Amino acid sequence: MSERPTQPDNTRIVRRLLLTVVGMFAFGFALVPLYNVFCDITGFNGRFTDGQAAANTKTVDTSRTINVQFITRVNKGMPWGFEPEVQSVRVHPGETKVVNFFAKNLTGKNMVAQAIPSVAPGEASLYLNKVECFCFNQQPLAAGSDTAMPMQFYLDPEIPEHIHTVTLSYTMYDMTENAQPDALAALAQPVN
Repeated sequence: MSERPTQPDNTRIVRRLLLTVVGMFAFGFALVPLYNVFCDITGFNGRFTDGQAAANTKTVDTSRTINVQFITRVNKGMPWGFEPEVQSVRVHPGETKVVNFFAKNLTGKNMVAQAIPSVAPGEASLYLNKVECFCFNQQPLAAGSDTAMPMQFYLDPEIPEHIHTVTLSYTMYDMTENAQPDALAALAQPVN
């Protein structure tokens, strides 16, 4: 003869299942920030701190040369032209370089954009130091206008020997709807 579960047993099982569901839901929300912290710390997935680096005071390692490639793209539906001045530069670790990027607003309306960088291999992001970069701020651009945007950087001389090529990729996103007040103010100023 089989015994039927009692009411207290069913209540305990339901509580455990609900607690498990709530725990899984909370873990799902925590996963993205945890992954971002992991990527920021390790440089995994080409993420790195976007903060401005101090000017280079390190010795240039002229015994090594690293090829730094530049890739640009605009997010789907973003009506801008966006390209680097050069496709790549050769740089000695510790040597400061400046590369210009060009953007053109192809629309008849004022827009604000933000460039999001990514570095490959991810390990190299720990050694890429940007002194000045258009990616630090939103970029306002009046209808039909174009602009040159500088990026000044150096590779830390401690960059591992096995890294011979670093690829720096930028994706430009339309931020007009979520523009920062200073970017909108720049669009409101008359052009001289």
